[in-house]
Amino acid sequence: MTVFVFLGSLLGAMSLGLPIAIALMVCGVALMLQLDSFDSQILAQNLVGGADSFPLMAVPFFMLAGELMNAGGLSRRIIALAVTLVGHIRGGLGYVAVIAALVMASISGSAVADTAALAAILLPMMRQAGYRLDRCCGLIAAGGIIAPVIPPSIGFVVFGVAAGVSITRLFLAGIVPGILMAVALVITWYIVARDEPVARSRRAGAREIARAALDGLWALGLPVVIIGGMKAGAFTPTEAAVVAAVYAAFVGGFVYRELKPEHLRPALLAAIKMSAAVMFLVAAALVSAWLITIADIPGQVAGLLGPLIENKTLLMLAMMALVVVVGTALDFIPTVLILTPVLMPIVKQAGIDPVYFGVMFIINNAIGLLTPPVGTVLNVVCAVGQVRMDRVIRGVMPFLLAQLAVLLLLILVPEIVTIPAKWLYGR
Repeated sequence: MTVFVFLGSLLGAMSLGLPIAIALMVCGVALMLQLDSFDSQILAQNLVGGADSFPLMAVPFFMLAGELMNAGGLSRRIIALAVTLVGHIRGGLGYVAVIAALVMASISGSAVADTAALAAILLPMMRQAGYRLDRCCGLIAAGGIIAPVIPPSIGFVVFGVAAGVSITRLFLAGIVPGILMAVALVITWYIVARDEPVARSRRAGAREIARAALDGLWALGLPVVIIGGMKAGAFTPTEAAVVAAVYAAFVGGFVYRELKPEHLRPALLAAIKMSAAVMFLVAAALVSAWLITIADIPGQVAGLLGPLIENKTLLMLAMMALVVVVGTALDFIPTVLILTPVLMPIVKQAGIDPVYFGVMFIINNAIGLLTPPVGTVLNVVCAVGQVRMDRVIRGVMPFLLAQLAVLLLLILVPEIVTIPAKWLYGR
């Protein structure tokens, strides 16, 4: 009955068109009434306490870093360097998109910001060169979802807070899976686009490559600073977010000199709006998470998954299948916040490494950004490229299957995640 109240109140509120954060609060109130323990003071205390988290301070600063990166010319220089390196290869702009997506993911951590920047710069170039636009849109959208997996990842910050898992370990454990996602896209692009009769750019000379590399050196230095600083223990993920924002502002304003004072207000406003939405979501979700624990919903779900508890691989397959289905209807952050308190007790009961599960969970939720009808990054590509959604969906399918194949591989061979992760964080 409790599970029915939880799902019924949540889905009912969402079907009425209420924002996800409000729907989560409605769900919390419904659970309190079901348990005959309604107390508005407890509700308010949990709501305030949900947002009162030092690790969550990383969210606004990483979002600000992404905005400053785009306004300050860092994104453009990363793409320019990739063009000089592989632009002359057949289908070269596709490889440029993947390389740029991987590098930009290690700076901003936001799938939406990275996808918008890539689409704005690369789609006109691809259109002019004669590439199939639906494939290009699909590739750029699939490249954009690497951002929640490669550190610094806003998704890992939110999951780490909700699940009580080390954010630094999540960051370091996401490096290898993120690279594998990029490799899968490169292989898929080679297969689907090798016969396209497109115009090829001339091969860049050594001097031109050196100039582009030197110009992009400051932009490429940001992920080194962030990851190296956390690996060395110089700063926490929250402090890394502040470093990233300051670094992006300094490079854009004083090195590249493209970040002007008039750019700061729009960048700050965009970061503030996105951060406020995320923080309110987290606060509302932690109210529901507390009541989910009180109502023992994880125990009831564990009872349903009882036959799979002893087999970690089958249990992971079942949980990931659930996340795929939910991800088609909900956006990234709401899915993370709703399912984390339900699934984490089961993960601990089965003896699955929480860091490994967190990486797999975030990859799966990132893939949900590509699945219609919600498909946030699909909508971004459609808006920026002025392309119909049905065309983008057709174009993204090969790349969506490639990312699902990576997810399946990591489920079947968890050592691909766990061994490099333990080496990176020293245990």
